[in-house]
This record gives sequence, structure tokens and C-alpha cells, in this order.
Amino acid sequence: MIVITGGAGMIGSMIAWHLNTQLNQENLVLVDSIKHEAQWQNLVHRKYVTYLDKEQLFDWLDNNYDVTAVIHMGAISATTERNFNKLVEANIHYSQHLWTWCANNEVPFLYASSAATYGDGSHGYNDTSIEKLRPLNGYGYSKHFFDQWALKQVAEEKPCPPSWAGFKFFNVYGPNEYHKERMASVAFHTFNQFSEQNTMKLFKGTKEGIEDGMQMRDFVYVKDAAAILCHFYSTALSDKPTANGIYNIGTGIARSFKDLATNVMTSMGRDPDITYIDMPEDLQGKYQYFTEANIRKLRAAGYSDGFYSLEDGVKDYVQNYLMQEDQYC
Repeated sequence: MIVITGGAGMIGSMIAWHLNTQLNQENLVLVDSIKHEAQWQNLVHRKYVTYLDKEQLFDWLDNNYDVTAVIHMGAISATTERNFNKLVEANIHYSQHLWTWCANNEVPFLYASSAATYGDGSHGYNDTSIEKLRPLNGYGYSKHFFDQWALKQVAEEKPCPPSWAGFKFFNVYGPNEYHKERMASVAFHTFNQFSEQNTMKLFKGTKEGIEDGMQMRDFVYVKDAAAILCHFYSTALSDKPTANGIYNIGTGIARSFKDLATNVMTSMGRDPDITYIDMPEDLQGKYQYFTEANIRKLRAAGYSDGFYSLEDGVKDYVQNYLMQEDQYC
């Protein structure tokens, strides 16, 4: 039995999709705390054993002994969350509890960190060292704290899962993100805004040397993110599991928001139109102008598959999901 927390979320439901369609795995327990009224639709195409609310999980685990892995994608993922107590409980304490259960029961543990831990990028985007990182918001800090805590368990030879890995997701976009509202990708917002207003609003440069719309991100298609997680799941059960540690999940190539928005509009079969606006006050001073994953460690861990290019990923997303009557994967 594979437990996937955040199983009704974007990445969690797509990991379940990959397990269903590529690895023929249906023995899944999907765990979440659905808040958005339409989020249940991320589950409708999945094959799984049962769904649990996140508050039910630990009671269930206490009575089930055939768990082969815990894939922990569940968290508060809004970078704008201001209630730090909520972040501590959801992103730190809950994760620590799952780590401890996996350690005690010798179950592999894979969890979501975030590229938000890198802060303004002044210390680079290298997943081999995290000591000097300074996140720009409480969400990023909560993820960074757990990364540090996990490494400390290893360094101090405290109980650890037999196989574990954390994943610093960069800018993931793709199907099943529709419930994320403001936190959904610029690809999703471009499709909706351009459909309604015939233009897409992007931020002005606002920083010296940055032209309008030219803030850069490592955009990674959600199908690639799911494939990487499932690679680590498969190796965790093999005779030669991948080395434990924290890994970047990105393409290794930064592209601009202008590139992303333009590709969405052309994939819709229309001429692009972009309007540039001022950055909101709540993002000023807390905004990453450039991210690009260093993926050498990921490659060294044995993940050799290619990535969707921005053009191909956006085209698949727009034409096979967003433009369809049923947008869900």
C-alpha cells in the first residue's frame, strides 16, 4: 500500500496518475484535507483503495502494516500564508510525525520541500548545501526548517526511514492545479485571463536590469515532477535504493514569464497580447526574480529521463486539458 498525502492536490494526484498509468499501481491510499469545492475532481480519474482526511491518517496507520511507502506531498503551499502557527503545525509537526512513523516502521519516506527555501537566490540553487539559505516568507522557512531537521536526524544518528528523499520543487505547472486559485501557475492564469480579457497581465521589471515580463523561473511540467517521484519510489524498493538526501526538481533551464505566457496564447491558436502592471505590495521584497535548478545531484542519483520543453509542456497542458470539456488528468 502506497500512502500519498496531498493526494487530491496537483502534484499528489499526478503522482497517483503516474503510478496508475505507468507502473500499474492501484494499491493507493490518498490523503488530503479538501477545502476547495471542486478539488474532489482531482480524484475522479484515479484508481485507489481509499481516501482519508489528513486527521484520520495516523489512526489508520496504527492499524495497517502493509504500507510500502509514504509519499508526503500534503502541506500548506501558499507562499502568502501569514499564520505562522498554521505553517508550523501543517508543514513541520505533521511532517515530523510521518518521518518518525516511517522510521519506526521501516517504511520509505519521500516528501515535498520547495525551491522557496532558496530565498532570493543569493546563495545559488544547489541542493548539495542548504546551511546558508534564507527564505523570503514563512512558507519557505517552514519547508527549510524541516529539511534542516531531517538532515539533523541523520547527522545525529537518530531513527530515520530506511530510504528517504526531500524534493525542492521549482515552478510546477500543469493539469489538476485548478483549485489553487492565486497560487496556481501563470500558465493557468494566462489561459483564463486571455480567454476572458484578450490580454495577459504580467509584472513590470520593478528591479534594475529586469525588463518587463522577464523575471525568470525554472518551469517544470507536473508530469515530469510525478515521474521523478515515482523513480525514487521504485528505487526505494529495489536492491540498490537511490542515495538519501534532498534533491531539486526542475529542468535546469530558466525561462521568462513572457515566454511562458506567449506559449500559452499561441497554443490556444491566437496572437499573444501582454499588458504590464506594477507588482503588488505584498510581494515586494519577497519575490524571486530568478530561479534555476541545479540538477546534477538528481542526474547522479540515476534519473536519466528528459524533460518536457516549455513549449511542449505548455502545448500539452493547454490543448489536451485546458481546452477540453474535461480538464482533469
